[in-house]
Amino acid sequence: MDQNVKFDINENCKPIYLWTQVLAALSVSLGSLVVGFSSAYTSPALVSMTDRNYTDFDVTAQAASWVGGLMPLAGLAGGIAGGPFIEYLGRRNTILATAVPFVISWLLIACAVNIIMVLAGRALAGFCVGIASLSLPVYLGETVQPEVRGSLGLLPTAFGNIGILLCFVAGTYMDWSQLAFLGGALPIPFLILMFLIPETPRWYVSRGREDRARRALQWLRGRQADVEPELKGLLRTQAQADRHSSGNQLMELFKRNNLKPLSISLGLMFFQQLSGINAVIFYTVSIFQEAGSTIDGNVCTIIVGVVNFIATFMATMLIDRLGRKILLYISDVAMIISLFTLGGFFYCKSSGMDTSEVGWLPLASFVIYVVGFSLGFGPIPWLMMGEILPAKIRGSAASVATAFNWSCTFVVTKTFLDMLETMGAHGAFWLFGSICVVGLFFVILYVPETQGKTLEDIERKMMGRVRRMSSLANMKPLSFNM
Repeated sequence: MDQNVKFDINENCKPIYLWTQVLAALSVSLGSLVVGFSSAYTSPALVSMTDRNYTDFDVTAQAASWVGGLMPLAGLAGGIAGGPFIEYLGRRNTILATAVPFVISWLLIACAVNIIMVLAGRALAGFCVGIASLSLPVYLGETVQPEVRGSLGLLPTAFGNIGILLCFVAGTYMDWSQLAFLGGALPIPFLILMFLIPETPRWYVSRGREDRARRALQWLRGRQADVEPELKGLLRTQAQADRHSSGNQLMELFKRNNLKPLSISLGLMFFQQLSGINAVIFYTVSIFQEAGSTIDGNVCTIIVGVVNFIATFMATMLIDRLGRKILLYISDVAMIISLFTLGGFFYCKSSGMDTSEVGWLPLASFVIYVVGFSLGFGPIPWLMMGEILPAKIRGSAASVATAFNWSCTFVVTKTFLDMLETMGAHGAFWLFGSICVVGLFFVILYVPETQGKTLEDIERKMMGRVRRMSSLANMKPLSFNM
């Protein structure tokens, strides 16, 4: 028997052909590695970039802040543009189209002779990051079978964390220009592998290209697989969506049935960013210095990067066993405990109490916080964005959710230092912890469980449809935990 074929006993021995789906997931995940490297670049690079021994041009504090702050702004623009791109160009072609601009952006930075070239490179990279961050989960959501969609759907997040860790480690040995040349080499294998995988069958169906959809399904499910039931299900879903469509994508977003999954996706993005993750990661060194830690700043960031990767890898192993909601519960509770503990530590320190005996507490709380975030609220909002958004509005709705995420990222990172000044470190951490408490109730009351369900089953449940799709007739009925 082919070792690449597995059987799921819960689906009447329905075969799962893995290796082509793994190749598809690996290909787009290499794009996520580039995204992670791009996002982490400023943390190690600004140290040497602002040192005149390493640069031939002056980089002021204001310019340095723009080198860091330009990425989420450009990511916001990329998130807005990405929705129409994945609808009209296709999911695969949109992802593929980011590879060359990524290389150009890194070469602009590596060969920079003034700050304008650096900023132009960061803007172009940020735009590509915004496009990739919405197109990668949509592609995987539409190509991977439900039984392994959780594990393979988290691969981009795991590879993104590898990119962050690679950047932190390489940044301790390379200056800003050498690090940018390394960044320019990373999109090459991503570009090559993307040529090997097909467009999503759902996009072909939406364009009326049934034969191409059948061939894509055959590639993804294996040559011996009977793809006709799945294809008929896609065609029926598309026909039903077309019947209920007004033709105006913007108006479709505000329909009552579509508003529910969009609101859930926006809520997950909101609580992901308002947990304070980007502020905490971006100002890791400053926070440890404030806490009186003697650990070197680079070591701190590497420790955080390693923990981040290990926790995401654990989530990849657990998500198809425990489900999305259980991991979100664990994630939220871990962040609440660690944030309130951090707030308590900084409150005691600011009150003049002796905290030397618990000097280990900030690092321990940071580790718990990062583990908690990486287990659930880090990867799952992106995974579920590709799962719960209806096929007809998936491009435009993913664009809105991604743009909203980048907007929240920009607001949190830009206001964090002001928060520290106005309410102190303890107030900032307690505020983030309080938002996480609200997020826990949001998950309990509103977020559906999507483990093991096809996208058609999820959409039918979210839209309140009661008629079963013919392609799902041989599957056991599954209920949402709402």
